[in-house]
Amino acid sequence: MTRRTSVTAKVVTALAGVLIATLPPAAQQATAGAAAHRPAASATYRNPVTSGVVDTFPDPTMIRGKDGYWYAYGTQNPVFQTKGETGERMLPILKSADMAHWSYAGEVFTPATQPAWHHGSRLWAPDIRYADGHYTLYYSVPGKDTVGVATAPTPTGPWTDRGAVLADDSGCATGDIDQAQFTDVGGQPYLYWGSYDTICVAKMNDDRTRVEGTVTEVAQGRRMEGGFVVRRDGYYYLFYSDAGCCDGAYSGYQVKVGRATSPTGPFTDDQGVDLMTATSKGGVVLSAGGNGWIGPGHNALQTDLSGQDWLVYHAIPADDPDLDLVPGIDRQLSRRPMLIDRLDWIDGWPVVRAGAGPSQGAQRAPVTSPAAGGTFNDGSLKGWHGTGGSGTGGWTVGHERDARGFATLGQNATGPAYLVSDRSAPAARRAEADLRVPSATGAAGLLAAYTGPDDYVVAWLDRKRDALVTDVRVAGRDVGTRTTPLPPDFAWDTWHNVTAEIRGTRMTVEVSADRLRDAVATQERPLPARAVRSGPVGVAARGAGAAADNVAATALYTPVTDRVPDPGPGRLLPAYSDDFGSTAVPGTTADSPWSWVRGPAPGVTMADGALSWPTQGGELHLGTNTASVLTRDAPRGDYTVQTRLRFDPGRSNQQAGMVLYGTDDRYVKLVHAVLPVSHTDGKLTHVTEFAKEGERPTTTPPTPVAYGPMFGGPPAGTLWMRLSYHADTARDETEVRAATSTDGVHWVRTGVWTLPTVSKLRIGLVAQNTEGAVARFDYVRTYRG
Repeated sequence: MTRRTSVTAKVVTALAGVLIATLPPAAQQATAGAAAHRPAASATYRNPVTSGVVDTFPDPTMIRGKDGYWYAYGTQNPVFQTKGETGERMLPILKSADMAHWSYAGEVFTPATQPAWHHGSRLWAPDIRYADGHYTLYYSVPGKDTVGVATAPTPTGPWTDRGAVLADDSGCATGDIDQAQFTDVGGQPYLYWGSYDTICVAKMNDDRTRVEGTVTEVAQGRRMEGGFVVRRDGYYYLFYSDAGCCDGAYSGYQVKVGRATSPTGPFTDDQGVDLMTATSKGGVVLSAGGNGWIGPGHNALQTDLSGQDWLVYHAIPADDPDLDLVPGIDRQLSRRPMLIDRLDWIDGWPVVRAGAGPSQGAQRAPVTSPAAGGTFNDGSLKGWHGTGGSGTGGWTVGHERDARGFATLGQNATGPAYLVSDRSAPAARRAEADLRVPSATGAAGLLAAYTGPDDYVVAWLDRKRDALVTDVRVAGRDVGTRTTPLPPDFAWDTWHNVTAEIRGTRMTVEVSADRLRDAVATQERPLPARAVRSGPVGVAARGAGAAADNVAATALYTPVTDRVPDPGPGRLLPAYSDDFGSTAVPGTTADSPWSWVRGPAPGVTMADGALSWPTQGGELHLGTNTASVLTRDAPRGDYTVQTRLRFDPGRSNQQAGMVLYGTDDRYVKLVHAVLPVSHTDGKLTHVTEFAKEGERPTTTPPTPVAYGPMFGGPPAGTLWMRLSYHADTARDETEVRAATSTDGVHWVRTGVWTLPTVSKLRIGLVAQNTEGAVARFDYVRTYRG
């Protein structure tokens, strides 16, 4: 990686200013708070962040190591095809100083070190955690349908196999893969896992290597998988992906979320639908936006030094969706590089970039360099000074393999010893440090704010009290001490991260092992206005050996509070609309604007001001095209077509809804459908299926052999449906976005499907697949925009 010149830095800074000026007001607000404290060299980044490093990096997860660097881990894949390597790397590892620029750092296993119990299986979906002084990596072993675990003293190894986490019969009616570990307040560890179509959770043993006790199903849905849990503001948020992860340009993957007040559920989406309900779900966090990224999903989460959360995920580039064929793999692999994007929390729900979706082009980078603080990796205390207490002169720099340099108190002090940064940070700040306390009566603290020995805010890990203790002192007066118990098995002599966010006169403190939004203790308290001032950051200690590392303070991020506005439909276009007030079946009279493909469909009638259409036993799928399609011309330019569908299917594969139809092999479809649930005989789920069929672009010549679904919000007996068409002339593509509503007022928007602009699409309706249900279309209305 070449160092940027000062001229380049100025250009990047100017570019960031231009980008900020073009953002909506809410996003400008979010940008302004930390801009003055961010180094120019990291002002922007571009997705994918793994470009030029590895060709693909599926199912990414990320952690900040105790050496101050970020590490990412991915599914086994051929990551170096462009360098002539035909094989795969087993759980590849990347390293970064800023979350935006990465280098290759190794792999967890090689063919020579892969454990024999894997029986040569490929290894998928890693999840990385730090606890009890070591790193724990969970990974899927699909050949054995289980989860494995390995531990290491550093983020890059060496890795020690710890066997299978799950029993042979895990107790979960699902594929036993796609795991993620989570530790609750109080220290109880859990494991979430599952794929196709159920996610389960169970408690883990104390060393986090085995599941034990009751297994609880917490989510079920068509192709649901990839669970990842964080805790925020009293809720547990279960992120997951659904639809197809890995079918190139036809991958319908997207990220959704539900939340609960317990780690074992019940989780509900933002529509109030239980994630165990047999329907597709709302709570869309991230989906394809038509800007060149397909199938974004399988996420993890990371937090920068300002407190801003970032979604870590993979997506498929539309311009180059497939890898070369790999020897020994019986299918084409999709190219899935790693992306990161800002994760906003709006009205209690997470959404990427306020709903704008995956980013293209230069974006504001994560804050990874503090306004004040440091890592001590240079082996010195340059930029720091000791003050206060009788232990002022006792600070030294220690060194170890994982943390590298760290500050430690080398003598027993009769009072607190402080180590304070020479630089300052703003009053509204996020401060953090990694702390450990080897002495049985010692303590290590984060000086979240410090302007002198009589003016400070400190968050202690106090071993004598077995507690997180916050002390505030203003103008020589003690304002008060707050105490929060720590878990009884708290490992005092290993590293723990302490963060303190000061917003206004409110401070929130969290204690975790690895900064992954799974704090084992939290505390909120008010601060006197006089305690909230700009100034240094630092650490405090009592007792020999108390240590601190990765001490940082920077301007606290400003949250984005408004979503990107939904593009509602414009004026009604009567010439392209029909309220079905006629007694004649559409497409059966000479003056009808409608026409049939293979029709009229049997049994279609006009009844009670609606088009009544019994489902056919016909298909509109790949090489089987036997179903009827009712179509009419669409207007020129961008438009939105809407219908209200009354439909109560009860058998598998019954479906009805709208299409934008070019040919039998090129269309986009939005239907209420009934589909079987994998791994559960006879169980069905109702979904809003948003699908496309068309030529697969990577075949020569392009061949109409591909069909891909996304799953939208929950369906209902009465469902409002929208398809919004946009001609992307820059990419020579047709874009179609779907939305559904169960009340006609509140809409769930899902992603965008794209097709090459080959022929004009017509507005259409279908009712097909399995006989026995009746679809009633109340109207078709077309709007501008």
